[in-house]
Amino acid sequence: MDEPPPPTSLPPSQIPNHMVPPPLPPPPSPPSSSTASASANSSKGEICQPQLAFTSKYLSIHYDVEEQNALVKSSFDVGPRLHFNAAHDVKAQQGEVAVVADLADPGYALQLSSPVPYVGLPRATFKFPIGELSLEEREEEDEKKILSVSAIAKGQIWNGICTAQYQEEEVKLRYSYKDDEMTFIPTISLPSNAVSLAFKRQFSPSDKLSYWYNFDSNFWSTVYKHTYGKDFKFKAGYDSEARLGWASLWVGDQVGKAKTAPMKMKVQFMLQVPQDDIKSSALMFRVKKRWDI
Repeated sequence: MDEPPPPTSLPPSQIPNHMVPPPLPPPPSPPSSSTASASANSSKGEICQPQLAFTSKYLSIHYDVEEQNALVKSSFDVGPRLHFNAAHDVKAQQGEVAVVADLADPGYALQLSSPVPYVGLPRATFKFPIGELSLEEREEEDEKKILSVSAIAKGQIWNGICTAQYQEEEVKLRYSYKDDEMTFIPTISLPSNAVSLAFKRQFSPSDKLSYWYNFDSNFWSTVYKHTYGKDFKFKAGYDSEARLGWASLWVGDQVGKAKTAPMKMKVQFMLQVPQDDIKSSALMFRVKKRWDI
């Protein structure tokens, strides 16, 4: 069970990010497949327009019907330990290329990535079993270029996992304890000393309650989940910062693969109800259908 990220202030017409069920995972790489999605909320909680996707082993194309824009991604192995990834936004004429080299020892890798068009030195990321370290050239407001460092490390302490993340002169410390019935995740950010707490309780195999509280702002959110067998999942929640209640129903295994879902299709219905303007309530849906070619 992952920690729900803190809520952000959003217009009433948007679903809070952590309240949005995670996006459907991409299907496995068949010779080729095509996927169509109906209008729904994106992973950021924003309402998005219908999209079409074509996926193959080495190439994927996602087309936004409303924006008339395509995102093209490619990935392939150059050798046993060398991998190439590329992405290109057709409308923005921007993209990124990356090369990942697996080092001799398992769990170690070096990645070099650069935006396209080229604007500076490539970003270098060294990955190791307990975390990763990244170096990137960044331009300040006075057009002075500096070397930015970010890092993340994690390790087991007592019966939980402790994670330390450093980025832009801020350190975030998180401890996650989890057993069969409960998850307890306190988080503190330094030097701001902002503290938040996530708590999850599994009442039964089909019932779970999640709660998140920010001690600095006093904002809170909660989510209740109930599953009906394998192919039906009901969720309901409330976010005090966005002042928004919502409920959703999944038909088809939410975290499973579309290939194994009934009729190779997944459907999500979501109702959002702003506390301050109930008349502006909205019903949204998401459909993912897979055809094998």
